[in-house]
Amino acid sequence: MIVPRYWAEARRRHRSGGRQVTVRRFGWSDDSQATAQAHAGVRAEEAMRRILAGERLPRHDPKLPYNGAEGVPIREEVVDRRGDAVLSRNSYGALCLNTPDVLFVDIDFADPGPGRRLYASSFLSLLALATIAGLLAQSTKVAVAGAAIALLCGAWVAGRVQRYLWARAGGPERRAQRRLQAFLRAHPDWHVGTYRTPAGWRVLVLHRLFDPREEAVRACFDALGVDPVYARMCRRQHCFRARVTPKPWRIGMAAHLRPRPGVWPVRPEGLALRQRWVRQYELASAGYAACSALGEAGSGRIDAKAEAVREWHDDLCRAKQSLPIA
Repeated sequence: MIVPRYWAEARRRHRSGGRQVTVRRFGWSDDSQATAQAHAGVRAEEAMRRILAGERLPRHDPKLPYNGAEGVPIREEVVDRRGDAVLSRNSYGALCLNTPDVLFVDIDFADPGPGRRLYASSFLSLLALATIAGLLAQSTKVAVAGAAIALLCGAWVAGRVQRYLWARAGGPERRAQRRLQAFLRAHPDWHVGTYRTPAGWRVLVLHRLFDPREEAVRACFDALGVDPVYARMCRRQHCFRARVTPKPWRIGMAAHLRPRPGVWPVRPEGLALRQRWVRQYELASAGYAACSALGEAGSGRIDAKAEAVREWHDDLCRAKQSLPIA
């Protein structure tokens, strides 16, 4: 995991035969701004060399905060560190806890909507009814009109059927609970802490440490239905992550983190504006929690490092206080 404290950007130009090539690359370091600048220069020189040799490479690194880019770390302000765990401020202003080996799993309860098979089944059923109606009426117009209705209403019918099936199964929370219980039965050595979040559950795995790229992590994500964007971030950034303060719009803050966009670093002239926004956010978020602790389940084994991360996480989230979650 790399969440660097210092960032810099280097630019290299090459002109030949009336053609100019400009390359920009970021550099980063935990040591100093000068080291970050030197790293940026090395990356820009290497990219220029490869481009001039005929390799097709992007001329600049994308400015992506959360999911980063392949080979570029998360670009967020480092607020605090404890060992190799890093507290950073994300692009909309909330604080996030990043850890290289303590596994966080977020499970959203959002209804994913009907899948392709259910939509196809609904459409074909309506189409069959339209065809039968056309045959009975001996009218091509009735059949064509019915087919059009089937096309237009297939998604609506599929959505209603999906909601019925989810309700019959106990809703998304009950389904998630059963998936977690089934996973723990299949993995009796695992031990987890569970939390309620505004959108679902958070599971903190406590019995051992994990490499984000190992097969056990992928299998866990698949079994519990983890957001694929989060799973991809874990693989790319070699870390796990949990938001530990509220989302601004859930606590009545309409203004975005300033200056925009919220990627780090910001220019020196924008720091005062950012700090004013952060102070307003901290005041507004004082009466809210990011999640609420529900309990523990599993083998009872707890790794000492995972326990230390849990204590910091629970304190940052106000997870054991009776506060509304946001």
